[in-house]
Amino acid sequence: MPTSDRNHGIVYLIGAGPGDPGLLTLRGAELLGRSDVVLYDGLSNADLLRHAPSAKHICVGKHGQQRIWRQDEIIAEILIHAQNGLRVSRLKGGDPAVFARTAEEVDALRQADVPFEIVPGITAALAAGSYAGIPVTDRKLASAVALITGHEEPGKSESALDWEALARFPGTLVVYMGVTTAESWTQSLISAGKSPDTPVALIRRCSHNDQQTIHCRLDKVADSLTPASKFRPPVIAIIGPVTELAESMNWAEHRALFGQTILVTRPAEQAEALASPLRDLGAHVLLQPAIAIGPPDDWGPVDQAIADLNACEILIFCSRNGVRYFLDRMMDRVGDIRHLNAPDIAAVGSQTAETLKEYYLNADIMPDNFSADSLAKLLAPGVEGMKITIVRASRGSDTLASTLQSAGADVTQVVAYNNVDVPQAAPKIAEALSNGQIDWVTVTSSATAENLHRLFGDHLKTTKLASLSPITSQTLTSLGYQIDAEADPYTMKALIEAIQADAK
Repeated sequence: MPTSDRNHGIVYLIGAGPGDPGLLTLRGAELLGRSDVVLYDGLSNADLLRHAPSAKHICVGKHGQQRIWRQDEIIAEILIHAQNGLRVSRLKGGDPAVFARTAEEVDALRQADVPFEIVPGITAALAAGSYAGIPVTDRKLASAVALITGHEEPGKSESALDWEALARFPGTLVVYMGVTTAESWTQSLISAGKSPDTPVALIRRCSHNDQQTIHCRLDKVADSLTPASKFRPPVIAIIGPVTELAESMNWAEHRALFGQTILVTRPAEQAEALASPLRDLGAHVLLQPAIAIGPPDDWGPVDQAIADLNACEILIFCSRNGVRYFLDRMMDRVGDIRHLNAPDIAAVGSQTAETLKEYYLNADIMPDNFSADSLAKLLAPGVEGMKITIVRASRGSDTLASTLQSAGADVTQVVAYNNVDVPQAAPKIAEALSNGQIDWVTVTSSATAENLHRLFGDHLKTTKLASLSPITSQTLTSLGYQIDAEADPYTMKALIEAIQADAK
């Protein structure tokens, strides 16, 4: 593997794939994690930057949003950082070896004696075929495939492409970067003998959750693509009879939530548990935490509760955060899970119980419908005189504690973590919501509901609201909002199923 020397860093030319961040190679993710600087452009999904959290991120341009850097500017920026001894990643959409101008960057690196590594990526032609249900080769229809640029180097006196040979090509043609030049390359093919009624599939933003596909004839491509504002880049054109297989093989655009934009508002460290299955169903997921989670202001009460565990008869966890903060603190203080050997353990919900299993603990008590009220009713008849510790957040309902106290229990509530409002929403999220570009907002607690109301106000009425529980729904209703989907039982899985049911 290439290594840096005393004078230079190293440059990684990484294929970012077609758009879906899950299609990055393992090697690409590994090298991003080592990087000090990452240069990326509009064809590279910015979500990939999470693999390089400590690196400096430099955007070298995005169509329609900011100036596109010239190639010489990009090369100069790479060299500056590499020659300062840094590890530089250049994220390139698709594969670095396919219409990506990688040779120019490699030449510059060699001349500067800077070591480099090229990491393959999934090129757009192959991804577009797979995500649109089009096999670019087929035993009956096409035994070969040709990749063609629709945007040759400016200044050429004549095209380097043999249009007559391409018109006779016995297989599938795939055109990259052909939006603004559609009239030229389609007419070149037709003039060279390609039938005007040859089927074509135009795939925009392949593998993204807003992927779009147009099927048309070769002589109708220009009408579908130009002006560029009609069907904006990036677009791949697949030409040939294989495109007609899309009707039976298209899977991506048939997913249950394809085309839906869903805002997940859970705390940052918990968001992926909801976001990931939504993406699997085809949704375009945006993240805007409404609540932030952190350690308590004072560990003293938690430490005292840990010291008194032998006297505790029932230890109740109200959330998965409570499990983690309390038990991690206990392990830091005591160093042995066996310290938790006296009390019965109760969990309000299934996810809380699953989190206990991460610490090799099983919940002895759990209500059927995963609510604090139900747990209170379940425990109340037999708790008189018992010592009970409730591990909870810094805010939330006191119903569980008051019900058990009324039943004669000696109850201690312990704040194991802080639950605070996020003070401000990301401007892009606020803009998308105000413009009606978000189909669903998930609301997973009353505190979340209240802060979303503060952050967005009436703009929340431009979207549908999915609530995790009747208590959350009641809070939303009291704030003047309509509930469009409610989980039953009160789990993330059920919340997703409620959104799916409404979307049918």
